[in-house]
Amino acid sequence: MGTSFGRGGATTFQQDLQNSDCIVIQGSNMAECHPVGFQWVTEAKSRGAKVIHVDPRFTRTSALADLHVPLRAGTDIVFLGGIINYVLEHDKYFRDYVVAYTNAPVMLREDFRDTEDLDGVFSGLDPDNRRYDNATWQYKGMEIQAASGERERWIEDRADGGRAVTEAARGEAHGAGGADIGAGVPERDETLSHPRCVFQVLKRHYARYTPQMVEQICGVPQDVFRQVCELVTDNSGRDRTTAFAYAVGWTQHTVGVQYIRTAAVLQQLLGNIGRPGGGILALRGHASIQGSTDIPTLFDLLPGYIPMPHAHLNQDLDAFVEADSTRKGYWGNMRSYLVSLLKAYWGEAATAENDYCFDYLPRLTGSHSTYETTMAQLEGTCKGYFLYGENPAVGSANAKLQRLGMANLDWLVVRDFSLIESATWWQDGPEIETGELRTEDIRTEVFFLPAAAHTEKDGSFTNTQRLLQWHHQAVEPPGEARSDLWFTFHLGRLIRRKLAGSADPMDRPVLDLTWDYPTRGELAEPDAEAVLAEINGRAADGHPLSSYQQLQDDGSTACGCWIYCGVYADGVNQAARRKPGAEQNWVAGEWAWAWPANRRILYNRASADPDGRPWSERKALVWWDAEQARWVGHDIPDFPLGTPPQHQAPPDATGAEALSGTDAFIMQADGKAWLYAPSGLTDGPLPAHYEPQDSPFRNLLYGRQRNPVRHVMPPLPDNRYQPSADEPGAQVFPYVATTYRLTEHHTAGGMSRWLPYLAELQPEFFCEVSPELAAERGLAHTGWATIVSARNVIEARVLVTDRVPPLTVQGRTLHQIGLPYHWGPNGYSTGDAANELLHLSLDPNTHIQEAKAIAVDIRPGRRPRGPAAVQLVRAYQVRAGIDEHTGTEM
Repeated sequence: MGTSFGRGGATTFQQDLQNSDCIVIQGSNMAECHPVGFQWVTEAKSRGAKVIHVDPRFTRTSALADLHVPLRAGTDIVFLGGIINYVLEHDKYFRDYVVAYTNAPVMLREDFRDTEDLDGVFSGLDPDNRRYDNATWQYKGMEIQAASGERERWIEDRADGGRAVTEAARGEAHGAGGADIGAGVPERDETLSHPRCVFQVLKRHYARYTPQMVEQICGVPQDVFRQVCELVTDNSGRDRTTAFAYAVGWTQHTVGVQYIRTAAVLQQLLGNIGRPGGGILALRGHASIQGSTDIPTLFDLLPGYIPMPHAHLNQDLDAFVEADSTRKGYWGNMRSYLVSLLKAYWGEAATAENDYCFDYLPRLTGSHSTYETTMAQLEGTCKGYFLYGENPAVGSANAKLQRLGMANLDWLVVRDFSLIESATWWQDGPEIETGELRTEDIRTEVFFLPAAAHTEKDGSFTNTQRLLQWHHQAVEPPGEARSDLWFTFHLGRLIRRKLAGSADPMDRPVLDLTWDYPTRGELAEPDAEAVLAEINGRAADGHPLSSYQQLQDDGSTACGCWIYCGVYADGVNQAARRKPGAEQNWVAGEWAWAWPANRRILYNRASADPDGRPWSERKALVWWDAEQARWVGHDIPDFPLGTPPQHQAPPDATGAEALSGTDAFIMQADGKAWLYAPSGLTDGPLPAHYEPQDSPFRNLLYGRQRNPVRHVMPPLPDNRYQPSADEPGAQVFPYVATTYRLTEHHTAGGMSRWLPYLAELQPEFFCEVSPELAAERGLAHTGWATIVSARNVIEARVLVTDRVPPLTVQGRTLHQIGLPYHWGPNGYSTGDAANELLHLSLDPNTHIQEAKAIAVDIRPGRRPRGPAAVQLVRAYQVRAGIDEHTGTEM
């Protein structure tokens, strides 16, 4: 969504679903995984909205939907692309919205070639290095590169006349836009008729995504598919809006980012972005997943989605800002955001003379995602590992590799509520039983430190709709349990004490940090509100800032995260506000605080027509008030307040001043939503369907089977890929398994399997299979099943149910298997981990694993124990003809 719209967060908020005329929930089981937010879906339905649930399984979400559409896991781009084709073929798109607010009229270069021209790949593919040169993807006569931390290398390459291979042009990975289009205005065809304009390229791209193709690939009957198309289009337009909601059912694929991009394309065509009851809601599976990417915990980001610098020669602050900011839009102020961040980090030590300590920032040398870290552990280059609330021994893809990696460390620190599997694998993990590891041979020194729960500490969550909500400490943590804030602060304090007096320049970044947070109580707990105030930012006189527009690039302001600026305005913790909904309008702007600037619906300038009038009174949100000469409305306008609809920016204007009165997408350098992404994604400017890494079916759309630039790890014996489609051996793994979450358990189980009442509600790991599959494989209800992939073998109790219906795909019956992913061998409720089966073939933009569509075999009975388990997996590999090259082809 960052590449499409300019920011990576949800475009709307959950309460706004009540205003929807149609809600499509796809890639999510919202009723069970986000039950509190699902109340607004039921509210919308009570008001007459249609609810569609697209999911391989019939769930509680399906039960409350008007229509449940089972489909084959891993084929959502075909399904959504089919709706796009229907919209374009039947002229169901919102033309006035599309022309005004998207890049549909923009002309593309003559040498751009689509998947239609090249049988499944785009122009610029470098097959030797498995990456794209996106030079041909540009707008006609312009050069566009997304902010990535490597754009300066692209600039150098262009200056030298070389070709730019933009491995890290990952706008989506940064959750932000920021692609600079340079000076000038893109050439446009307002009639949308020129064959090289984005609209016509899009139309041609999706022409083959027909109802017949949807039926063949997805297993969705054509009459059911047309019903979806009619419900969505009939409930979109000037007076009606449709919302989409998704979760990790979309993200955890080798083309996961492009799933979301397809929904973004569809919602742009229908005019559903920035409007009440519309948008795309990215449902986060944890209270602060959004916050963990905002501040962040991702390797390639600085707070507020500023790209992390890469290790280049002669890179100073000016060079970085020039390369990674934009001329137009609010990313044009990146220097102010970055300098204010550096001042928050290093305070008085950050001066204009030393580039505000820009050189203190670490530099990336490539991808350092969790899975590259595992590879580095196995190689012996990663010596130590901190785990804060993570349980990779059962929760990460290919859990066996995670344990083998940790067995190669010098030290491991685990902070959690209970003795999770990542703390005990060295004595009771599966590899101890199989003999692949011996406790006495493992040199890793493991430290377990008990963590405080959220009820035992102050702090904030940033939830699924970008909403910061403050929680107050209820009780002191028991025993030696401590908060993450306490641990991090005091670890830093002790390290700084040990380095005190050091003359080594390498120690200066640590010693110069502003590390002076006040503490309270016997435990010397750092004041969480003081941290929030630092994140909010302050002026030179110490006064709290109220808006990111106050940030300066001269070192006079400090701000720990520019998108959070305003959360502590006037010295008041805005995240702690709890004004009842009955005392304010439906936007409820005084309940907590949402980034940015407390806007609840992003890009809401698009809720009004180009002249500033609401598209309809029924869907009014913000509008231009000529008497006041400003934008007003129910929500805080996501637009410069004093910029009138007719405003045309001067040719030499920069930053926000360069936005015209109809540039509704203010974080994009051209002010438009992107149907077509000339930069920012590693695997193509338009979404295209590729089969999952391991698939029983061939790609009917293109000759290219898999995402050609998917992230494939180096060949390892314990990470073998499988043959697909018609390749010899593919029939050894004839079924598709998909993982999912239960209401009663949470993520990898560390917060739920140790609670007796939750363990009682869901006491055992199980697999869901249809009666037809049970009969085909001799599986007995409540009996045992053994499930095998080329990576590992697990066992599960059998739940025979009609909730996972067989599908007809490419003329044959496909059975799918549902696997909840919460289990491991520790706690009250124990079982094998579904993630043992997963491979490490990743989305190339985000490095997220493919957990939602994996090919497996299933057989009755319990799995073998000890060395026999390893032998069984090896026997399957031999039967399928698997070696280190299988599945690695482009």
